[in-house]
Amino acid sequence: MIAPPVYHSSEWCDDMANYILKMKNITKLFPGVKALDNVNLNVERGEIHALVGENGAGKSTLMNVIGGIHPYGSYTGRMIFEGRELQLRSIRESEKLGISFIHQELSLVPYLTIAENIFLGNECARGGIIDWQKSFRRGKELMDMVGLNDKPTTLVGDIGVGKQQLVEIAKALTRDVKLLILDEPTAALNDNDSDHLLNLLTELNQSRGI
Repeated sequence: MIAPPVYHSSEWCDDMANYILKMKNITKLFPGVKALDNVNLNVERGEIHALVGENGAGKSTLMNVIGGIHPYGSYTGRMIFEGRELQLRSIRESEKLGISFIHQELSLVPYLTIAENIFLGNECARGGIIDWQKSFRRGKELMDMVGLNDKPTTLVGDIGVGKQQLVEIAKALTRDVKLLILDEPTAALNDNDSDHLLNLLTELNQSRGI
C-alpha cells in the first residue's frame, strides 16, 4: 500500500493562480558536491521551459527533485504544485499527481510491443485479466496522437530512438499528465526526429495544456 503524497498549506500558495509549479531555494548536496544552490523556478500554466547548461550544472538533479526521484528530506527548499506544497517520497507519488518524467535513458522493454510498453504498469485490465483488444485499440489512439504510424503490435526493439521517444510520451499520456519533464530529449535524435518531437510538444501544449 503506497501512502498518499504529503501536502501542506502555506502562505506561499496565495499567488499560485497562474502557476502550476513553483520551487523556492532548492538546495541539493551530494558527497563533496553542491549540485543545486538555492535554485528558484516558476512555471506558469501553459508554458514550455528549457533548462540549458553544461554537463554537471544540475539540470537533471533539479528534474529529479520535481519528479520525486530525490525524495523530500534529501534536499532543502520548498516545492508547490497546483497550489499545494509537496513532500514527495517517490516517483509514483509524482505520477499520481500528473507529473511525468521521461529520462534520457528510455525505460522501454525492447522485447514487448509498442502497445504493451505504453500500458506497462498501467495495464487495461479487469479482475486481474488484461484486455488485449482494448490495449491495442487504445494504444493505437495514443500512437496516432503522437504521430507514430507503426502497428501497435510492433516490437519496440524494431523501431528507432526517435519513435521510442514518442512511445514514452504516449505512455505518459495514459496517466493524465499535467507537467511533462524530458531530460535531453533530442540528444540522440537526428534533425527530422528532433523537429517532429519539438512540434509534438508544442501541439500537446496548445491542445491539452500540458
